[in-house]
Amino acid sequence: MRYIEVKWLHQNPEYPIRLVSEIDSDGYEIRKLEFFEDGRAGFACAATSQLGVELGTVSVPSIVEINAMEEFEGKEISQADFDALWAAVAG
Repeated sequence: MRYIEVKWLHQNPEYPIRLVSEIDSDGYEIRKLEFFEDGRAGFACAATSQLGVELGTVSVPSIVEINAMEEFEGKEISQADFDALWAAVAG
């Protein structure tokens, strides 16, 4: 597994500004969190979701590829950091 946190730099309040994902060895999201400018936070996993958050249907690019796009700033995070955010948002 790998864990990433990506800031999405845009001005549309309908879209999240922070994406945090747990990614399996094949590159697909297993769990995902989305945080919005107004403080809302949603999540998705295979069993359930909140606020319309959905798991991606294609393989997640590497951090290098993500950071090559000017609207994104990504970094790897630890499993412990992901799990703490997951517990806070998804319970």
